[in-house]
Amino acid sequence: MATTADFRNGLVVRFKNELYAIVEFQHVKPGKGGAFVRTKFKNVVSGRVLENTFRAGEKVEVIKLAARSMQYLYQEGEQYVFMEEETYEQYNLNSSLLEGNVGNYLKEGESYKVLFEESEPLIVEVPNFLELKITVTEPGVKGDTVSSTTKPATLETGAVVQVPLFVSVGETIKVDTRTNEYLERVSK
Repeated sequence: MATTADFRNGLVVRFKNELYAIVEFQHVKPGKGGAFVRTKFKNVVSGRVLENTFRAGEKVEVIKLAARSMQYLYQEGEQYVFMEEETYEQYNLNSSLLEGNVGNYLKEGESYKVLFEESEPLIVEVPNFLELKITVTEPGVKGDTVSSTTKPATLETGAVVQVPLFVSVGETIKVDTRTNEYLERVSK
């Protein structure tokens, strides 16, 4: 157990029988009355954001999450099959553990960080930035290098992002997985 004095961004606590990561918090000491802590939480599994106020010194249960590096093997229906790299043990993770559009950025054979509570997988994290190859997009037209017009492009993982007109099939681009946005072309 920890108190509100131990709060820090990223700390995972059990609140209302669910796991929440602290996004931000603020200690407030009004001129009248007792001190309190305003807290903004993000549900570790669903991503839902919640705000709550705690009295100063109130106890909360801190959860230790272990991060394991796991290789993504393949998708089987609603299940995603991952293999632990050290023990070669395979886990079938439900698509609900893939927060947001994470499933769109899983590439077979690549390693990802999976957060566990004891032996139960909770969430799969992909890097914030990935370099992926474009598999399908309309051909670019010569001279379309300056305008800010975009077109849809399908990446090797199946994700669809908006790219500038000059980007073509077979090129590798850098994508922000949090916002699903094109950042730049990568020259290899």
